[in-house]
Amino acid sequence: MTDNIEKESDALIDPIAATAGFSATESRVAVFGHPIHAMSVAFPVALTFCTFGADALYWWTGDAFWARAALWSAGTGFLFGMLAGFSGTAELLMVSGIRARAPAWTHFIIAVTLLALLGANWGHRLYGYEAAVLPYGILLSALCVGVVAVTGWHGGKLVFDYRLGVSNKS
Repeated sequence: MTDNIEKESDALIDPIAATAGFSATESRVAVFGHPIHAMSVAFPVALTFCTFGADALYWWTGDAFWARAALWSAGTGFLFGMLAGFSGTAELLMVSGIRARAPAWTHFIIAVTLLALLGANWGHRLYGYEAAVLPYGILLSALCVGVVAVTGWHGGKLVFDYRLGVSNKS
């Protein structure tokens, strides 16, 4: 009986891992081997935190400088987020080993949601940046910080746990 169980377990094969190209995970959207997506995500992440920080400082001080700084960081974060999003989408669609993994799609969906929130945060501030901060601007910024943390965590797992987008050269 134990021999049957051992033979059956040896025959089990993960159908996803058996697909052609599953192990092909090296970045194709890169400059001299450095993945553009991995290089560009730092900017929207940092600017998302800067927007929230500027909102908090405006709330604390009442200085219009911080509301204006939040407007600029929200807009720049959104635009850099779009650049990171385009390069990440290209990676997802062009590299079969990335496309075959469900966590990559989870990261993609959360990141697209984040881009929508970053765009809404910027758009909310475009006409009257001081009035936009309280209460909805700071709440939107806090939500963006939470979502950027979740999507960044998922993206980090893809790189560190699954080795997606990294060079296969030792």
